[in-house]
Amino acid sequence: QVQLVESGGGYVQPGGSLRLSCAASINVGYFNAMGWYRQAPGKERELVATITSSGKTNHADSVRGRFTISKDNAKKTLYLQMNSLKPDDTAVYYCNAINTNVYWGQGTQVTVSS
Repeated sequence: QVQLVESGGGYVQPGGSLRLSCAASINVGYFNAMGWYRQAPGKERELVATITSSGKTNHADSVRGRFTISKDNAKKTLYLQMNSLKPDDTAVYYCNAINTNVYWGQGTQVTVSS
């Protein structure tokens, strides 16, 4: 059973930074793609960023230039570096991984507020 465990969320002031981590129970290189999604209160879950097995990345327009997705196969970990955070970035952030199945983590809360 594949498990994904997010960490690194918390409370930060506008303009601040956080780095989210998603620890997988298997080598992340085995996934066709991985991604970060987020869900704010009262809103649908939305895509934040994705990375393929070859390392090609894609970021949502709302975070491009501020957030960076990356992974470390040896550490079995997916990352999301978040800079210049805004109150609109407040949400629960979820890690996602795809091979023959789709896997989700339990989520980590990010709150951006002054």
